[in-house]
Amino acid sequence: MSACPTPPHVVVIAMFPGVDTLDVTGPAEVFAMAGQFLGGRRPGYEVRLAGERRGPVPTFSGVRLCVEEVFAEQRQAIDTLLVPGRMLIGPGGPVPQIDPGVVAWLSEVGPAAGRVASVCAGAHITAAAGLLDGHRATTHWATVGRLAADHPEIRVESDPIFVRSGRMWTSAGITSSMDLALALVAEDHGDQVALDVARAMVMYLQRPGGQSQFSVPLAQRPGGRDDIRDLRLWIGEHLDADLSVPALAARTAMSERTFARVFHAETGSTPGAFVESMRLEAARRLLERTGRLPSDIARACGFRSVETLHRVFRDRLGTTPGEYRSRFRTTVPG
Repeated sequence: MSACPTPPHVVVIAMFPGVDTLDVTGPAEVFAMAGQFLGGRRPGYEVRLAGERRGPVPTFSGVRLCVEEVFAEQRQAIDTLLVPGRMLIGPGGPVPQIDPGVVAWLSEVGPAAGRVASVCAGAHITAAAGLLDGHRATTHWATVGRLAADHPEIRVESDPIFVRSGRMWTSAGITSSMDLALALVAEDHGDQVALDVARAMVMYLQRPGGQSQFSVPLAQRPGGRDDIRDLRLWIGEHLDADLSVPALAARTAMSERTFARVFHAETGSTPGAFVESMRLEAARRLLERTGRLPSDIARACGFRSVETLHRVFRDRLGTTPGEYRSRFRTTVPG
């Protein structure tokens, strides 16, 4: 008598109206591709979509995904419970959406799941269900502050692409859902299978740096004062100028102390940190789009030396200018 085949690894994805499409389909594609490389030698993945009711669920993009399992009727053991997310962009910035039906279901089934993985703003849903208490976690760079403020019992980390804390996994922005899925595949089947999947899908097995490389200086608040808004625009056009606090204070006809206080109140950043972020952003663009030498880029962006450029890239992005260019260059230098 032949032995019974090992059942597949069951991945259940929690669905709700308006969910980000890629949060759902990105990991599903990674798991499906992993099954191709496993080739029946080992059990693959069975991905299921669960929601409050059966039928099509509209996603943010307008694509409708079909839910076949109902929360109230879900009884099968869950190996990986995946929680996607959704943010709404409002006047005060992105606001994570927390679906109460998903929260209630997670509170019930989450403790028994083999592992729980949250994608992007899905961390806010998982946190609302109490599953992240006492754990390390991350989420989209735009809402890490809110996650930390709303849930002080969670050790929130702002920069990682994904974080594993025991059986709890969380990831950063939307496309990082696939990075997270690759890491889950690697845990289940080893690095070689994950590498095969990454190559087939034209992905990095592990991205260089952290998510801050995708957010500088987009995290800055818009600000309400005309003089500060105009100054910020001027800074962006004169990065090689003297942008010290005394010079900027003189430009706005304020004392240095008043200028520093007003600037921080309007932008949420010190003048020095804002200038460094703007210079870093400009250097990133030049590395991505041109073949200019790092020393030339350092001068054009207002860094004192190429050594300073290297230090800022290392401290802020966790990589070097050369490594950044090799991975993110979008044009071929002429």
